[in-house]
Amino acid sequence: MLNTDGTKPIYVQIADWLETEIMNGHFQPDEKVYSQYQLADMYTINPATAAKGLNLLVDENILYKKRGLGMFVTKNAKERIIQKRKSQTLKRLIEEVVLEARRLQIDETELMDMIKTVQSEGGES
Repeated sequence: MLNTDGTKPIYVQIADWLETEIMNGHFQPDEKVYSQYQLADMYTINPATAAKGLNLLVDENILYKKRGLGMFVTKNAKERIIQKRKSQTLKRLIEEVVLEARRLQIDETELMDMIKTVQSEGGES
């Protein structure tokens, strides 16, 4: 799950993984998520690193703290994650695809045809 050789910090990978778990319905609104110590055990990382990942999601209003009880999923967490991923992750990927298409001298029509083909195939390449 965690890529220790990558450029993405471990705490960001923890936050991303928890977001995906929420998106996949493994955690529901107002449900408690793993503690920093559980995450540290699961992934053999420092609890402070796990806490940093959890706090990142608190800062984004995806999780909230209940003093002495732990971290819980906010009511609109899934919608916030979708919006965040649309505006950040997907936009960045699209920018990379457009830049590569320009390098390869692929025009907009051809690029759109390629996207439509991939989409009609169910996302498999």
